[in-house]
Amino acid sequence: MKNIKVCHISTVHPRFDVRIFHKECKSLSNIFDSIYLVVADGLGDEEVDNIIILDTCKPSGRKDRFLHAEKKALTKALSTNADVFHLHDPELLRITSRLLKHKKIVIYDSHEDLPRQILNKPYIPRALRGIISNIVESFENRKAQRLNGIVAATPHIRDRFKKINRSTIDINNYPKIGDIKFHETWSMREKYIAYIGGIFKTRGIFETLDAINGTDIKLLLAGKFSPLELEKECRAHPGWENVDYLGFLDRQGINNVLSKARLGMVILEATPSYLVSLPVKMFEYMASGLQVIASDFPLWNQIISDSKCGICVDQTNPNEIKSKIEGIIDDISVLSKMGQNGRLSIENTYNWEIEETKLFDFYKSLINN
Repeated sequence: MKNIKVCHISTVHPRFDVRIFHKECKSLSNIFDSIYLVVADGLGDEEVDNIIILDTCKPSGRKDRFLHAEKKALTKALSTNADVFHLHDPELLRITSRLLKHKKIVIYDSHEDLPRQILNKPYIPRALRGIISNIVESFENRKAQRLNGIVAATPHIRDRFKKINRSTIDINNYPKIGDIKFHETWSMREKYIAYIGGIFKTRGIFETLDAINGTDIKLLLAGKFSPLELEKECRAHPGWENVDYLGFLDRQGINNVLSKARLGMVILEATPSYLVSLPVKMFEYMASGLQVIASDFPLWNQIISDSKCGICVDQTNPNEIKSKIEGIIDDISVLSKMGQNGRLSIENTYNWEIEETKLFDFYKSLINN
């Protein structure tokens, strides 16, 4: 299959997005000669790790993006004369009919359960969320049922699309085993907890600050605030005195943080989309040997219980979160054992290497058919 050309397209994600570039594109470059990635970030064209990145220029604003970004991406994508087009944004479903008319294989990669996400978007009036959610789901379903294949980032999203398109598979966003270093040096770890990822109100930042306020436990916080004004609110919280804010970190920086902490925090709100999500940070904590402190969602509870790598808490109760943290953070023998259990689960089950094989097989089945 070396003579097959593959083109991934996203006008929203950064060119070096972990799922798109570092996982899917890099993996596919091992079995196909030509891998293209069309983006819209204004950083120009380049070739990195045998992946040809084509830039359509960054939209000047939301209106420009809505009116022109997809058309520019379509033109650039068709110029590659690829055999397979792999789309990563819901907006790009608008160009699928054109791609199908060119007799191309078209795949839609659903990263999130968008209709359920809309139900919790703060910038959408509450009275309109249900209506917009239904419209978006109807649009996605109508377009998706005509495509050659659907790639879903979680089993929940897979099950949703499989009802309308039998050629659907879950390619979970699990970590690459070699990307996350397993840290066994527990004697070197301080009394730190860690949170890595986007910092939102719905991802437990204030509950975590409440939990560590007045304790000798420090939070290593890495990521970007959204919205930016949230940082000011957090800094005004008395628990901020216990925070070491590190900003956005690269892979080396993340590994460094995970080598210092004893616990990894993933206490998200029980929104419809979070309840069935598979947060990458949880699996990165497991891979690095941290015990996980997670929201008590049925899916997460099952993963953590089966792996014996952490504990689940009522994410709305800072007192319970504080009690659970204080009850375990000094027990090095238990932390070490749970850390080993988590790493073993990553090596055996929750890793990209397994997902990569599924991705290869899915591509081959679409091409052969």
